[in-house]
Amino acid sequence: MTSSTGPVPPAASSPHSTVGRGVLVSLIASVLFAVIFLLAGLLPGWGAEEIFGWRVVLTLLTLSCILPFLAWWRAEVTALAMRLRRRPTLLLLGVLAAGLVGVQLWLFMWAPLNNMALSVSFGYFLLPLTMVLAGRLFFAERLSPLRKFAVGAAALGVAHEAFSAGGLTWPTLVVCLGYPVYFVLRRKAGFDNLAAFFGELIVLLPLGIYFIIAGPHGLGAGSTLSTDGLWAAWSIGVLGGLAMAVYLLASKWLPLSLFGLLSYVEPVLLVGVSVLLGEILGWSALLTYGPILLALLFLGLDSRRGAPR
Repeated sequence: MTSSTGPVPPAASSPHSTVGRGVLVSLIASVLFAVIFLLAGLLPGWGAEEIFGWRVVLTLLTLSCILPFLAWWRAEVTALAMRLRRRPTLLLLGVLAAGLVGVQLWLFMWAPLNNMALSVSFGYFLLPLTMVLAGRLFFAERLSPLRKFAVGAAALGVAHEAFSAGGLTWPTLVVCLGYPVYFVLRRKAGFDNLAAFFGELIVLLPLGIYFIIAGPHGLGAGSTLSTDGLWAAWSIGVLGGLAMAVYLLASKWLPLSLFGLLSYVEPVLLVGVSVLLGEILGWSALLTYGPILLALLFLGLDSRRGAPR
């Protein structure tokens, strides 16, 4: 698999190895995001904006420590700089992409602090379906038979949840509609790489610093800053850097439809975190998550067969 936006690591030269590596890093990202979700929910007294600020700052610092050691990082930065030099108007799309991902980063911190963790989790259940639709509409990606079965099974679970809940909450819609716009925009603009995400974080950096300073534990605040809380906030930032690095690698190495379907692993973990944080699932949830787990089974069988030719 090749990319029109820059080089890929040498180990990802064949389609089969690229898909295999993409599946692995996608699973790692899902676990890391679930840990971040849990840590955010364990920070009462902290504002979502303050945690968002720490996440932006420390994710940027973490990537600054990791990326220079990647052999292809310099080439990605050079290719992105040349692309922007040829078309400076792409900077506007980059700012828009930064705004889109910034909303998602903030919502991920806000939801577990405001008893909306299940709503956001359900948004991530819907996301693979909207990603599959985006892949078909904008990139004419084909689905293997097993992936079609996975989509059908997942759609049954999603339809039951939407019907039983009487509609979809706004956090659910922000996740399931916002992320496809973000990823389609990045691919269309040629920004589907870590160098572009690094630039998006730089755009968000002033806002992140402001939220840290103005937050409950910022300059002039009367609240005391516990060591445990500070370590949790810092851990969110560092793990966020690692998670986004491997997540965006997965988005680059995988077809958009397979990348979207693999996203089902994350909401399964997020639902578990939501229950740990005190939200309640009824027995009817089996009719939602049962078909979705079946979709994961189909997806696992499909990934063993390799990417469709």
